[in-house]
Amino acid sequence: MLHLTLLQTSLHWENPTANRAMLEEKIFALPEKTDLIVLPEMFTTGFTMNAAPLAEPMNLTTFRWLKQMAAQTEAVVTGSYIVQEKGRFYNRLIWMEPDGSFDVYDKRHLFRMAEEDRTYTAGSKRLIKSWRGWNICPLICYDLRFPVWSRNSGLAYDLLLYVANWPAPRSLAWNALLQARAIENLAYVAGVNRVGEDGNGHPYAGDSSIIDPKGEVLFRQRDTETVFQTSLSLDDLRAYRERFPADRDADEFQIIG
Repeated sequence: MLHLTLLQTSLHWENPTANRAMLEEKIFALPEKTDLIVLPEMFTTGFTMNAAPLAEPMNLTTFRWLKQMAAQTEAVVTGSYIVQEKGRFYNRLIWMEPDGSFDVYDKRHLFRMAEEDRTYTAGSKRLIKSWRGWNICPLICYDLRFPVWSRNSGLAYDLLLYVANWPAPRSLAWNALLQARAIENLAYVAGVNRVGEDGNGHPYAGDSSIIDPKGEVLFRQRDTETVFQTSLSLDDLRAYRERFPADRDADEFQIIG
């Protein structure tokens, strides 16, 4: 079993100190132990293009905060924030394990309608991490719209994660695509979105969700802040894949560029 925790919350606009304090309070108040804590996209700032004054180099305040949270909860803590590296800005997800080991995923698909592609540098490599018997692939927000990037070739992962700041007017797409990604990839899918309104006046409805590989919604919460904890069964996943091995008929392809 994988014990999973999703934090759906509002965010203080462009205020990393306030957001870390708020999230820390929620994490330390978790009613049950967990294996994996998932935070929204850009959890220190909200979805901002004001990168220069808000970006942090690796191994500074937020990175060290993640390290502390993971060590004290004995769980992986993951989410994205703004990182500056070699003169470039990244919407970077950190996968932080309790022993301080970590990995990173830089958002591949940058949301051009908000000029994210003019502010941040796109990633080029997908990340799949093994954790407590599970293979987990974390992606970021707009990546959800691109099924090739998330394709579960060879059943490489068991759980597909999306951390997001996905606005309420496009909730229909968010909910439909989460279910589609679960069905087509024969995997659990978890999406963590924020609620509230950001500094640009964009509203967020949350709809953080967990979907099983048949596309059934195991959890979905709209509008309100919530901390949701549940357990996912790897045995159930494997049994379903054995009964319905659609992956064996998948088309082979390669991603170029």
